[in-house]
Amino acid sequence: MEKACKNCRLIIAQGDVCPLCGSTALTTKWNGHVVILNAEKSEIAKRLGIKVNGTYALNINE
Repeated sequence: MEKACKNCRLIIAQGDVCPLCGSTALTTKWNGHVVILNAEKSEIAKRLGIKVNGTYALNINE
């Protein structure tokens, strides 16, 4: 089951530590996702404060 980091919202498929921010605060209770392919040029990434390419949860439910 995929988990989302409560700190940076990155979605990870396996492991118990976020590879982006190093947080161990992960949850399986999240809704929606956005895939950022080019964080530098993406208007959505800018609005969400995302600076690294990846898949991010839109809503953390915990």
